[in-house]
Parts: sequence; C-alpha cells; structure tokens
Amino acid sequence: MADITQSLASRRPRIDESPVVDLIELLFFAYRDFISDPDAILAKSNFGRAHHRVLHFVDRNPGLTVADLLDILKITKQSLARVLKELVDSGFIEQRTGQEDRRQRLLFATAAGQGLSASLSAPQERRIKAALAALGPEGRLTVTAFLFAMINAQEQPKAARLVDQESER
Repeated sequence: MADITQSLASRRPRIDESPVVDLIELLFFAYRDFISDPDAILAKSNFGRAHHRVLHFVDRNPGLTVADLLDILKITKQSLARVLKELVDSGFIEQRTGQEDRRQRLLFATAAGQGLSASLSAPQERRIKAALAALGPEGRLTVTAFLFAMINAQEQPKAARLVDQESER
C-alpha cells in the first residue's frame, strides 16, 4: 500500500492528473488557513464570510454604492440585502443617501465596523507578510502578478483600479 503521508512537494503527478493539480490543492489549503482566524472572530458575532467580504470592501472604500458593491462581490441583490441588513442592524455599517442622486445608498463602516474589519484583517496581514518574507525580495511582485492573472480578464481593469485605490491610502 502506498504511503499516504508522502509530502505534496515530492509527489509525482499521475499520468491522468493535470500538472497543476498540486497548485489547486495548495490553494484550497492556503484559503482554508487564510480564513480560519477571521472565521473564529466572525463566529462570535454570528457572522460569516459574506459579512467579512462586505465589511472589508465598505471599510476600504467609504461611500461605496450598493451597486458597486454588488459588482465587486458578484452576488445577488437578495444575498447582499440580507448581509447588509445584519451589518447595519448590528451597528457596523451605516447607509447614507447620495447627495447628487437621492436613490443611491452610500455605505460607510462605523467606528465599530472599522474595528471589526481591522481585527479580521490583522491575522491575514500577518500570514501574508510571513509568507512574502519567506519568498525573498521579488516574492511580492511574483505573487501579485500570479493573483492578478487568476482574475477573469474582463474583471482585471476593475480589480486593478480598486486595488490601486486601496494601496494609495
């Protein structure tokens, strides 16, 4: 019987496996660990990953419209409405009417929302910084290029604008 404890790094792909199946598995493991700390924090408030994503983008983009948030998250209005209502009712996000277009709902993280967002991102930032430090000086550029290339081509310009806007803060 094959040794099932054989490391991924030394495993040879079977003929019928894609040569990147190991990377797919590593992405699953990395994502699992990347979200584990925030998941534990969110569970204390009976929130989930959707709440985390909404709070992250609202906190990083004060005055974000609901329409823009829907475009970023690629979720249904119904899904967003439920999550947003819970975050508003809990005092983490506030909605304001647009000054130029009264139909717009602009979203802002409250002080409590900013605090929760910071506590959720802190362990993720530590994890990413440690991983980048292990890669050396060119690691960040390589990881950035890889992650950007993973985004659907038609979404890359939007993602680039959002990330560039966030990195200027």
